Amino acid sequence: MPDHVDTTLTGAVARVTLHRPNLHNAFNDDVIAEISTAFKEAGENNDVRVVVLCSEGKSFCAGADVNWMRRMVEYSFEDNVADALRLSNMLRTIRECPKPVIARVHGTCIGGGVGLAAACDVVASVKSAVFSLSEVKLGIAPAVISPFVTERLGPGAMRRYALTAERFDADEARRIGLVDEVFETVDALDAWIDATCRAILGNGPRAVAACKRILSTVAGADWDHLQTVTARTIAELRASPEGQDGLRAFLEKRKPGWVSD
Repeated sequence: MPDHVDTTLTGAVARVTLHRPNLHNAFNDDVIAEISTAFKEAGENNDVRVVVLCSEGKSFCAGADVNWMRRMVEYSFEDNVADALRLSNMLRTIRECPKPVIARVHGTCIGGGVGLAAACDVVASVKSAVFSLSEVKLGIAPAVISPFVTERLGPGAMRRYALTAERFDADEARRIGLVDEVFETVDALDAWIDATCRAILGNGPRAVAACKRILSTVAGADWDHLQTVTARTIAELRASPEGQDGLRAFLEKRKPGWVSD
């Protein structure tokens, strides 16, 4: 039985819920594996017509789990590549799921959490949500998630927010294309998601799956090549002196060497 991800089916709507609320639904190896399994099973289940990705607690997803990051610091280059490919495969499983996927975002959506949302077909957020591509603050880069996030934001906004690591709100997330709809309250958010699920259920399931396939094809990205390049990039950064200092500084709650007083 999964420990960190629940899947419930109501009619033809599958709800995949992250439930690590005390850790802000952050990733580790187990969470990545469980999300991958949940979306693979939802994609293969003929009773499922649409998937909603959501989270318990105060945050949608805060990116990497601190304990996972501690292990990451000791990884070899090869270990880092394998680890990055597991994350990339999870995001591809969401993006390539034959069923439409709606992300329900609230609270904090940081680093890998932005990638998680970007891999979905539709992203709806409560107005109070906060977003950031924070990786460069740790001496690394949003490499693995970059194809998924850039596909939504476009290269201009991606350059700005990946390089500055600044935080931005849900209205800005909508302006740059990360989020499709923003709502003042959780109730309004959930009502819109319910209505959107009903709209999808009114469409031909084979036509919807074909639509997802053709839209991915015409976008023209070579995802196998991108996966290799991004995994090696993050592995090189994590294993570099700067990446090691950045990650250790975060874990030790100090400033990294490149930050001066």
